[in-house]
Amino acid sequence: MKKNLAFTLLVMVMMGLLISCSAGDSTADEGTENADEDATQTDAGDSDFPLTVTDALDNEMTIEAKPERIVSLIPSNTEIAFALGLEDEIVGVTDNDDYPQEAQEKEKVGGMELNVEKIISLKPDLVLAHASAEQNFKEALKQIRDADINVFVVQGAQQIDETYDTINQIGEITGTQETAEDIVSNMQEEFASLIDKTDSISDDERKSVFFEVAPAPDMFTAGENTFFNDLLRVVNADNVSKDQDGWTQIDPEAVVELDPDVIITTYGTDNDPVEQVTNRDGWEDMTAIKNDQVYQIDSDIVSRPGPRLVDGAKEIAKVVYPELFKE
Repeated sequence: MKKNLAFTLLVMVMMGLLISCSAGDSTADEGTENADEDATQTDAGDSDFPLTVTDALDNEMTIEAKPERIVSLIPSNTEIAFALGLEDEIVGVTDNDDYPQEAQEKEKVGGMELNVEKIISLKPDLVLAHASAEQNFKEALKQIRDADINVFVVQGAQQIDETYDTINQIGEITGTQETAEDIVSNMQEEFASLIDKTDSISDDERKSVFFEVAPAPDMFTAGENTFFNDLLRVVNADNVSKDQDGWTQIDPEAVVELDPDVIITTYGTDNDPVEQVTNRDGWEDMTAIKNDQVYQIDSDIVSRPGPRLVDGAKEIAKVVYPELFKE
């Protein structure tokens, strides 16, 4: 049983990172989108190379020159690369890369399985992989390395500070370090602004939140060491699952005992997830249900490590404390 749960959890985390699982449109903040679109490479560029770096798996490599042809193997890397102004250098992405819109126009190199021949045919001088998918792509990545192509495995960030490191890391190896630092600085300022805005919430007014990242019968939520938990701290709210670590399975009856003030779902299905939650047997007396405080938020802006985490925090703040964000 434990092995089955572990496998289910692994699949859930992989799918959350690799596939856009929200049914609705992203409500990304316009200001952040514009900042991403306007990002330009004002960095030193070629003067920083050759550059010797070590990736998340302790693979050391030397990048001889500023990469001019890049293949990205996960949506979060792609989002960061576009934010860094590397839209022209990106020559290939996965089937699941859906943001920004321009990413969908790039050559596709596979999804849960990689098309190694296609990747090699694109003649990249850098392939951006990800630690969360390394085991899945292990043989494929070996074949790419055997073709004398640098494969850099980016760390599997699960917290805001780790996301800053990831952005700076990708900035370093692509010669866009100054832009990366600007993005991180902007994120920090945006988060600080949210913290200031929600700091007025008293202990009595502080809301408790339950994140439902996968529905019953195999219900999962997010505890410590997840973006969801970090984002709730930013907006001065409590995670009712904070005693759990990471992505964890939870019994629906346990949620009833926790009795959250707000429920946020982050999965998209053919049926309305909010309706599923509000009509769930045995949940009708929960505070969130009685007060009609059940919301759906685009999974991508609260689970992909990148600049849009700021937008995720804003969306969470707006549904948890709407009185602070009245226009």
